[in-house]
Amino acid sequence: MGSRKLRYAVIGAGMSGLLAGIKLLERGERELVLFEKGHTVGGTWRENTYPGLACDTPAHSYTYSFAPNPDWSAYYAPGPEIQAYFEEMADRYGVRPYIRFQTPVKACTWNPRKMRWQIDTETGEREEADVVIAATGVLHHPHIPDIPGLADFRGRWWHSARWDHSVDLGDKRVGVIGSGSTGIQIVSALAGRVRHLVHFQRTPQWIMPCTNPPYTEEDKRLFRQDPSRIEYVRNGPEARARRERFLAAIADASSPQLAELQQIVERHLEESVRDPILREKLRPNYTVACKRLVFSWDYYEKIQQPGVTIEVAGIERVEGRGVRMRDGSFHPLDVLVLATGFHADAFVRPMRVIGRDATDLEELWAEHPTAYYAVTIPRMPNFFLLNGPTGPVGNFSLIEIAERQWNYLDQLMELLRSGKARAVEPTETALADYEARRTEAARRTVFATGCKSWYLDRNGVPQVWPWSYEHFLEVMARPRLADYRLLDG
Repeated sequence: MGSRKLRYAVIGAGMSGLLAGIKLLERGERELVLFEKGHTVGGTWRENTYPGLACDTPAHSYTYSFAPNPDWSAYYAPGPEIQAYFEEMADRYGVRPYIRFQTPVKACTWNPRKMRWQIDTETGEREEADVVIAATGVLHHPHIPDIPGLADFRGRWWHSARWDHSVDLGDKRVGVIGSGSTGIQIVSALAGRVRHLVHFQRTPQWIMPCTNPPYTEEDKRLFRQDPSRIEYVRNGPEARARRERFLAAIADASSPQLAELQQIVERHLEESVRDPILREKLRPNYTVACKRLVFSWDYYEKIQQPGVTIEVAGIERVEGRGVRMRDGSFHPLDVLVLATGFHADAFVRPMRVIGRDATDLEELWAEHPTAYYAVTIPRMPNFFLLNGPTGPVGNFSLIEIAERQWNYLDQLMELLRSGKARAVEPTETALADYEARRTEAARRTVFATGCKSWYLDRNGVPQVWPWSYEHFLEVMARPRLADYRLLDG
């Protein structure tokens, strides 16, 4: 069998989907289509426009390695700048003409006779492709909690990813539900800017202290003149030490690095919050980093301003004019914001995927979503994932993770391009072995120390990468072909 040209379908035009499009076009591949459900590129940075939106990964690390940006305004970039960066990438690398916007994919079905995927969209289109690359992300299906009485609220309410910018909040009493990174950022941005602000915290968060220095025009000029300065921010000694300390802390709940992190956040709380009653309201009852660690340079400062209330009593119900707490107290509100996260276990769903032997991905994922090293799935030939289930998560740059995964997947696709196989998929044994090793290691991570988080499956097992980042780089360097099944038709 000789070399052959492939047709590629990429699902999603966020960070990972654009990466796939860029890399395929760089290879000279033109039989390419990207299906995007939104009106433009950017993924979660398009969906989220709330006040205070920023990335908690340093800006120079949250760029493609091949496309540094010397013009970030600050160490942690605000959301609009990140969205603008991805818009620029789509144009600079010529990906935009290959994108079909506002075209959600409804189903992908493997055709065993043609050895191709049939792709059906919600808009009625039907396409075929040799390869499907699912770059759907995880932070795009808003989670709306089942709060009694929410439908009875007479004010305005919305999810943080569906921000209503038509509402002037200046004279409003605003409640924010949720204490993850999104809730912390929104509260920090609104404190002092609205009539009254209530932050409802079901579970307080440990806050990692950080600074967010702006980049001056001179800084930007030096970044442009000497790209090694950008590389230093990305991978210099300080960045490596910080990354290694954090990775060691989360991988082993008994590590001295975790104990050090615990001391840092406890000292930050003690030194930043003057009122002892408020300080205890803000003190979590779990180990640092059990939940996704929150970085903030101003949250503690902002919530100590007049007109801000921290509420931890627990919500009983929403009423027409506000929120009733379990202790009987009542907070009158005009606007309620749900910073309650996303269905992070959805991945490619609700898209239906039917693979070889009519295997339904929904059935394979009945217990929890999983993939061999987060990128491939048995009986799903030529179906590849970027930032799929059980990949490295937490306070890492997902761009670097996606680039490493692309390097791995491109080697599998080369088997198809070279004619060595018509299709490739991991074996069931390989996935089972990976899952057994991963689950055992995950039980030793900080994520398994007793808090409730979106990292856990319904059995309480962290669905995360539990090993070192060095091990991730090692396994992504080259596929172990003994763990793959090559199909010739």
